Amino acid sequence: MSHKAAIPIGPYHPLQEEPEFYKLIVEGEKVVDVDVRIGYNHRGIEKISEAKSYDQSLFIVERICGICSSSHPIACAQAVEDIAKFEVPERALYIRTVCQELERLHSHMLWLGLAGHFLGYNTVFMWAWKYREPICDIFETVTGNRQNYAMHKIGGVRRDIEKEHIPYILKRLDEFTKQLNMLKGAVLDDPVLHERLKGVGVLTKEDAIDYSALGPTARASGIDIDVRRDYPYAAYDKIKWNVITLEEGDVFAKTVVRILEMFESVSIIRQCLDKMPQGPIDSNPQDIPPGEGIGQIEAPRGECFHYIKSDGTNSPMRHKIRAPTYMNFPTFRETVIGETISDAAIILAAIDPCYCCTERMLIVDDHDKQVMGVFELIRLSQEKTARIKDRYALS
Repeated sequence: MSHKAAIPIGPYHPLQEEPEFYKLIVEGEKVVDVDVRIGYNHRGIEKISEAKSYDQSLFIVERICGICSSSHPIACAQAVEDIAKFEVPERALYIRTVCQELERLHSHMLWLGLAGHFLGYNTVFMWAWKYREPICDIFETVTGNRQNYAMHKIGGVRRDIEKEHIPYILKRLDEFTKQLNMLKGAVLDDPVLHERLKGVGVLTKEDAIDYSALGPTARASGIDIDVRRDYPYAAYDKIKWNVITLEEGDVFAKTVVRILEMFESVSIIRQCLDKMPQGPIDSNPQDIPPGEGIGQIEAPRGECFHYIKSDGTNSPMRHKIRAPTYMNFPTFRETVIGETISDAAIILAAIDPCYCCTERMLIVDDHDKQVMGVFELIRLSQEKTARIKDRYALS
């Protein structure tokens, strides 16, 4: 007679970099169901943005995610540019592309290190995080910051890539590529990692389509999609590069897709620096007319989407954000059931989840529609904390 048990993971767990909670229902070592709960990290970014000027909103959305602090501002700027039909100088489009690909390198290397940590392979963890340092150094040289770059604005970019910076950027990219080749060989040729990752957490092409998966999660399951090519923005239609896809859909395929994408990113950056035209970096737009606009970009995790509605004032009337994890996270249930407990963490990590990007709060009450303010939310939180303390005090 089988006996089911529940194993809670989170909301605070040493292997999870952000708070989330999922309860594995297991029979022995096998996962037979999972109950996923998010909502521990809501910050009200959309509402805050609607109380700020358009220029201030870009600084707000930069802080949605430290790893995507180029992706969100570009998507936000593109949404406003779509409303007003602003032209962005060509040089600024190339600079946006360079920043996007540097961010992809930063994000994928960070993920690779965390994946090694999840597997108990801390050598990969230390290598990957050490080898992403040249990318952070380039960002610091170009923007002044290693994260939260404050680089992008409506109508262009805030800072130019100076001519004297280009040899330094190319030198650091050379260093990074050598290290990436070594890391690629270490990961792809390691028989232990093959045994640990191949055939684990498989997301079939059909399921990826059904769940509308995005980014490397989708491309590792044979879905040939990429916003950079399918809906070109910045300078992606002016240079040559390849969309990386694999068919297996397992954790190993997701790893390989990200590693190979980094080689493409280095190539894109080199081409941009070589082809970047002279000229202004900002069209200096002024008034935003009433209207609606969208901005979509290919963030490291997949499509990032911003919608803005303007009423002609200096602030967004409505600002809606959809980050890629919001679409990729539901695939976890499909891929973890039937696997072992030991594989659950790396299967979840394989989608590269970002809960800061994803968190939403919704109250549905058919009888009493209500909008809760900050003090009401604090009161509910304090009451729940008190109930938890009382329950533990009695046990």
